[in-house]
Amino acid sequence: MSGLIPQHFIDDLIARTDIVDVLSKRIDLKKAGKEFKAVCPFHNDKNPSLTISPLKGFYHCFSCGAHGTALGFIMEYENLSFVEAVESLASELGVEVPYENKSNPMKKNNDLFLLMDAIQKKFQNNLKNNPKAIEYLKKRGIDGKTAKKYKIGYAEKSWTNILDNFGSADSDIKSLLKLGLIIKKENNKGYYDRFRDRIIFPIRDSRGRFIGFGGRIFEGDQPKYLNSPETPIFHKGMELYGLYECQKSMRAIKKIIVVEGYMDVIGLSQNGVEYSVASMGTATTDNHFTRLFRLSDSICFCFDGDQAGYLAAWRALENSLSHLKDGRQIKFVFLPEGEDPDSYIRKNSTANFEKLLNNGKDLSDFLIQKTSEDIDLKSVDGRARLAERVKPFINKMPRGIFKELIIEKLSAIVGLSAKKLEQSITEDEITKKRKSSSNKALRRKNLNMNQSSPSVIKKSISLILNYPEAVEQIRKIEFVNYEKPGIRILIKLLKNITDEPNMNTAALIERWREDDEGKYLSKLAVNLFPKNEEFNATQELNSCLEQITKNYYNDRINSLIKKQADNQLTADEKAELKEIIHKNKIRR
Repeated sequence: MSGLIPQHFIDDLIARTDIVDVLSKRIDLKKAGKEFKAVCPFHNDKNPSLTISPLKGFYHCFSCGAHGTALGFIMEYENLSFVEAVESLASELGVEVPYENKSNPMKKNNDLFLLMDAIQKKFQNNLKNNPKAIEYLKKRGIDGKTAKKYKIGYAEKSWTNILDNFGSADSDIKSLLKLGLIIKKENNKGYYDRFRDRIIFPIRDSRGRFIGFGGRIFEGDQPKYLNSPETPIFHKGMELYGLYECQKSMRAIKKIIVVEGYMDVIGLSQNGVEYSVASMGTATTDNHFTRLFRLSDSICFCFDGDQAGYLAAWRALENSLSHLKDGRQIKFVFLPEGEDPDSYIRKNSTANFEKLLNNGKDLSDFLIQKTSEDIDLKSVDGRARLAERVKPFINKMPRGIFKELIIEKLSAIVGLSAKKLEQSITEDEITKKRKSSSNKALRRKNLNMNQSSPSVIKKSISLILNYPEAVEQIRKIEFVNYEKPGIRILIKLLKNITDEPNMNTAALIERWREDDEGKYLSKLAVNLFPKNEEFNATQELNSCLEQITKNYYNDRINSLIKKQADNQLTADEKAELKEIIHKNKIRR
């Protein structure tokens, strides 16, 4: 895989993996005959729509279409790269991942994680010995239990505390620099600690590993907050503070709150609100929304009621639009001036805070409010301007009831029928899509297999993916030179199983992960064949392959006859034509 992890290791890992064991550690499964069912974690699932097949090592949601192998599930559920998912799965099975390259980026990252873990323990231990820092937390209403939950620590006043304790060798200094924990002096003579005399808030990834730190002063006039910079293991646009703790505290999360700071998350948790996360000073990104909507279909942004809070909320709205599938909800709450979530809940109680959240402003109301701020809605021109302003935002939304309802809401304001307004929006959308359609068409044409592949070839591939054992009893393949979409894939799949007869569905899918056709194979791996005693996969596959063979010979005959009519047949082609016609007579 990618010249990093040997393919044979991935094959072996998949063969060892029990998909039921992997998924049951993350979601609740219930046995249903030979398979298992679960409430799908990738959409707002009311009934168990996720089916897990232990035999195939494959899962599929019949509601939202999510599907894949155990590795694919780990990648989606925990937001990991393929290599990270392999590392995670290998760790669960107690095996070490071999790498073909001597330079192993994952090994280097593992060393960084170990160093981060040791430094976090140092910070946490420091807190015990600093009465001023402890007193500050107590004044903010944070008790020892909550401090322990979030691993809160303290960075000593010393300019070289971390450097002295963890930078004894040149390689250690390089690692500390990579992690942004020390800074090179301007004169290039030595280094100093980034975090000094600050309360430390460790930042964890979805697996609970420490990836960065946030530091807050509690006396003095330095900048209030200081964060880890971007590092090989920490990317602000991908992480949310408190997400790991939120998932650990609550198995099912009905609603999730996005706040601005570390202390907001911790203060809310201290007061019984365990479902908040912070975006750490960055705009809420696409990646953030993907992760948030995996946890819950209801998100509430709770920001300060100042200009900065409204700006952060507006950016969140803009980035959320493409994620607004039916059943999802976004609200915005703006706190009174001078208040933040932590201070508000301490002054007004948890019940009043949750009441405030429930009365939050719907996304549609906030959208129209912001876009109409400088418009006179009493005038025709003003209403027309509002419609034009809102159209680009509506265009970003996926099709569905939610989009239709917003169009209806806007139509009532601007005085235009919902049908005409939707037509105008659709025309804009079509114009935009036409610009990129030619490029997409070219890409589809270049694929060896796509949605327009002949059904008999698709069916053959689907049968092989669902019933690899059926390949053992197939007849000799005669259409290896057939130039039709999907044939190359079909031949390669047959070879995969012939070379390694014990491969299951999951192993086959993982073999194709990096190929352009991989995503189509995953879709074809969804078993839509009858599940009864009368259905015989081997007979079905042989029947399909026989039909492909007939099609191949018929096409070849037509091609050769055309050349014969033009007197262009070679002696070999004449012999081939005679042989094919003879074979076809026997087949009939």
